[in-house]
Amino acid sequence: MKVMYLYAVALAFCAVCLGQEQDAQNKDIEEVETALLRDAAENIEMYRKGDATVVFKSKSPDAVKFAEVQLIQKRHDFLFGAIIFDLVRPKDPYKPDVFKKRFSELFNFAVFPFYWKAYEPVQGQAKWQDAVPVLQWCRENGIKTKGHPLVWTHPAGVPQWLKDYSVETGEQLLKARVMNVVGGFKDKIDIWDVVNEPVNTRTWLNTKGRNYMREPIDKVADYCEKAFRWAHEANPDAHLILNEFNVIWQSDFNTDPNRTVRQAFIELVKELKKRGTPLSGLGIQAHEPRECWFPPKDTVKTLDELGALGYPLHITEFIPHSGGKDITGGWREGKWTVDTQAQFAEQFYRLCFGHPAVISINWWGVHDKRIWLPGGGLLDEQLEPKPVYDRLKKMIHQEWKTTLAARTDADGRLSFRGFFGRYDVELKTADGKVHNFTVHLTRDGKKEFVFEID
Repeated sequence: MKVMYLYAVALAFCAVCLGQEQDAQNKDIEEVETALLRDAAENIEMYRKGDATVVFKSKSPDAVKFAEVQLIQKRHDFLFGAIIFDLVRPKDPYKPDVFKKRFSELFNFAVFPFYWKAYEPVQGQAKWQDAVPVLQWCRENGIKTKGHPLVWTHPAGVPQWLKDYSVETGEQLLKARVMNVVGGFKDKIDIWDVVNEPVNTRTWLNTKGRNYMREPIDKVADYCEKAFRWAHEANPDAHLILNEFNVIWQSDFNTDPNRTVRQAFIELVKELKKRGTPLSGLGIQAHEPRECWFPPKDTVKTLDELGALGYPLHITEFIPHSGGKDITGGWREGKWTVDTQAQFAEQFYRLCFGHPAVISINWWGVHDKRIWLPGGGLLDEQLEPKPVYDRLKKMIHQEWKTTLAARTDADGRLSFRGFFGRYDVELKTADGKVHNFTVHLTRDGKKEFVFEID
């Protein structure tokens, strides 16, 4: 009995120790998160906002003296977006009017599908017309557009009919495809994911190999360089992106445990830069592993390392889900629910918006009715907002937008600090008349806006 008693006491002691260890670990996690989010908030104030002055002049100076002014930000310069495939691909889109309403109320950025296999299933019969009405709707609603992807060597990115040609002829057809698409949509789409998943997939010269075949960086750079030069030639003003996955999570590259996909991606970018490739931005897919809650420190480290390369960063494919699976990654425990989806999304958006190198965040899906990753939508199957939709909307359109009601000084001037973007400015003069203007506050643009009042 004494032995059993001592054994029970030992077990209880171990349980207490483990509990204390877990409590300490949770405290460490909370402290790290708090510090990183505090840094992000400071960076948002520093890098996402600017000081500006509006000056009103009139033949009657008293008219603009101490006059009422309202500044309301209407659009962000930062790109908050999602794929808009639902409106482009389906012959019978699901609740298109509701989709458009939900989309335009949250986003100012839309990604269009240009997978070669689906875009040109029959040689010479590209489905370019499918995108035209949706592009027009985006233009009318102030939504910037991007095409994805131009070159992807995965079977999903290569049309079946291309296999009838030699690799050399196929490359010529690829060149024609890139230049026709980029040139044909010039001024309608000026942002492109040019090469998709170059580090993780086979090269163009090895399209008959395995789907995911990580090859030497110099060979990868060869076909990437060509693709970027073709796209640049077709539209010299286009913003051209190199897009990759498993960059945040430290996934091994090939069988070398000391070399990660992120490191290989950085090597590729440096090689392309050395060659003078017209590369404009780097794309970071943020959904692998699919059940992972990325540790905030890893997210920030990734952004720091890639940002140091000197290119703007795009979060191209972000899709935390609410499908009930276990959360992985070692940072948080529990299940992926609508609440944890919203919590992770808010944390991730704050860290990314708080990093000066990031210029866009794109959600990879909109609703759970049609979604790549089950439960990954911002809306449910009836297109009703999930908690994540409401949380992002509050951040993007309330916390991160500037609205100001104030008065000019004795000289008709009003200085303010606001988020970068477009503003409606309303001036009410002493005689009761209302005058309306617009202001575009940018990071590198002018900081004083002068308006003449009749």
